[in-house]
Amino acid sequence: MFHNAKNGCAGFDGVKMDYIRFGTGKRNAIILPGVGDGLRTVKGLAVPFAILYSKFAKDFTVYAFSRRRDIPGGMTAREMAGDLAKALDSLGLDKVDVVGVSQGGMITQWLAIDYPEKVEKLVLTVTISRPNDTLIDVLNRWIGMAERAYSEERLKAGKEHMMLGNLGHPGSFDRFITLASSGLTHNSYDELHRITAPTLVIGGRQDRIVTGMASEEIASQIPDCRLYMYENLGHGLYEEAPDFLDRVAEFFLGK
Repeated sequence: MFHNAKNGCAGFDGVKMDYIRFGTGKRNAIILPGVGDGLRTVKGLAVPFAILYSKFAKDFTVYAFSRRRDIPGGMTAREMAGDLAKALDSLGLDKVDVVGVSQGGMITQWLAIDYPEKVEKLVLTVTISRPNDTLIDVLNRWIGMAERAYSEERLKAGKEHMMLGNLGHPGSFDRFITLASSGLTHNSYDELHRITAPTLVIGGRQDRIVTGMASEEIASQIPDCRLYMYENLGHGLYEEAPDFLDRVAEFFLGK
């Protein structure tokens, strides 16, 4: 299998969380994707992830987790962090390097705050510590679109937004609405000072989802935090910046 890629499911307390794993490195790294997980989970995507993040395969054993399969309405980002901590325990993963992207970054903030013993190093990418007007407007529009039950054909052909396009064909939008809604209630700002793991915040100055200022705000509240801003990129910088993966790997490896 390509880079030792494997699809799996973590189980705890009657909860099931799909994950993928690849790589053969000694360091364990976790990737937590954004709100798009509400439309397309990582289930069955071990090989595509291994190809996309192949630069990590030598130095890391990489895991990417989806949120729990049956996610209740109203679940918060902090509660999702609790799920992630239990999933790590179920797989025997103690201290891990963590990359949280967008809404995944909201969850990993809480992981580092509430479960500091589990986080070796933390990278927070195009994420936010508390809602601002830009994010509120975007999430409310996405939630409204989902509530109006856009057809699969509209999602495929319309490309209303990169977060809603090319992400598969969901049978229900309830999952997406729950994840998006958690962004409206997320507020870790006053607790970011509790993060003790070495942290790198990466943002895009042209981010029209969370704004670049949101990344700067996070970095200002975490002790000894590093900040890197891409001046000409926005919310999709993790896919667009050719040096993004190198930057993350170098931070984790201390280079």
